[in-house]
Amino acid sequence: MTVSRGPVPPTGPEHPPGGAAAGPFGDPEDALARLGRSWTWILGSAVATLVPGIVVLVWPQGTLHVLAVVVGLYLLVIGVFRFVAAFAREGAGERLPALLLALLFVLAGVLCLRNPLQTIAALSVIVGVVWLVSGILTLYTAIAAKELPHRGIVMGVAILGIIAGIVVLALPLQSALALTRLVGVWLILLGVAEAAVAFAWRAALHKGERATTPHGPEPTV
Repeated sequence: MTVSRGPVPPTGPEHPPGGAAAGPFGDPEDALARLGRSWTWILGSAVATLVPGIVVLVWPQGTLHVLAVVVGLYLLVIGVFRFVAAFAREGAGERLPALLLALLFVLAGVLCLRNPLQTIAALSVIVGVVWLVSGILTLYTAIAAKELPHRGIVMGVAILGIIAGIVVLALPLQSALALTRLVGVWLILLGVAEAAVAFAWRAALHKGERATTPHGPEPTV
């Protein structure tokens, strides 16, 4: 899931004092960092997770081919969200695992879309590995980032991801319907949790803004 790293950033001017932004659009890395810290970006990730979960549950009669395409598209989109969120991390040591995880999502999505007619076992392995690795890295982030206002929710989601990954890898699923239901339920749970994280982060940002602007809120651009 998409996790904003570090304490609530203070409000202030968009460009460094005493100088202009690098290039017509500013520093790309700084722009990605600001976007990754935005609560709306986390909410967008939640929506991108909820939609495929609802689709596969509403249409449980869909074939394994359809499930592979839906999962593949989901993994690609979430890979993009995680890539941007990685730039919100404060240090290179924290950013690298997040970037590797984003790469894992993209590669898994490509594997699903490249051969959507693969077997249930192959698709289960892809989904299980992604959930397990994602859960482990997310749990590590939640433990290390003690100042996260939504730390408890992130840890809970990470543990659920680890459990879901172990279940899919340890228990072979005999039908596409069983895998569809498991994927749909998990994506909905994860999407709801990410939405809760987004609104918790929004509240934390607003609290930080009030603390750093004693003369009233700054105008919104």
